[in-house]
Amino acid sequence: MELVIGRVAKSHGIKGEVVVEVRTDDPDDRFAAGNVLRGRKPRSSAAPASYTVDAVREHSGRLLLRLNGIEDKTAADQLRGILFVVESTDLPPSDDPDEFYDHELEGLTVILTDGSVVGNVREVLHSAAGELLSITPALDLGRSAPTRAEILVPFVAAIVTSVSLADKTIEIDPPEGLLDPE
Repeated sequence: MELVIGRVAKSHGIKGEVVVEVRTDDPDDRFAAGNVLRGRKPRSSAAPASYTVDAVREHSGRLLLRLNGIEDKTAADQLRGILFVVESTDLPPSDDPDEFYDHELEGLTVILTDGSVVGNVREVLHSAAGELLSITPALDLGRSAPTRAEILVPFVAAIVTSVSLADKTIEIDPPEGLLDPE
């Protein structure tokens, strides 16, 4: 499975630099000078192209990259929207049993401490306040459709009591009102 680690937002200046929106916890290693990045257009079925990082610097909370062979603004403009990706199988296992990659959590079944099913994790959202689990709710008892399209649950120890990748479950103990439809 391909995981996005960055996206080219736009060109910067006239010497071919590109502005990259970082989507990885480890930008210093991923985007280091000399690294070869795999990049592709969104929703493209073509094989990713390779880009070698010649130089990198931080600018206004984003990274500016100079890529080998991209010498001017016109060439850099052609890269707008490129997604830099890595294969999930290439990621090292986490040393911390309480740390998870987003793709490991997506699809897991969310249950309450009494075993009742809340739904499945659609995605992990990263916000300024912390991570949230976006959950597609299970069908409510006696209804043909869930009462809402999404449940957001903070991914914090006070609410998430356990994560079992082996059982494909996340157990939560939400405070009163968190799962109420209104």
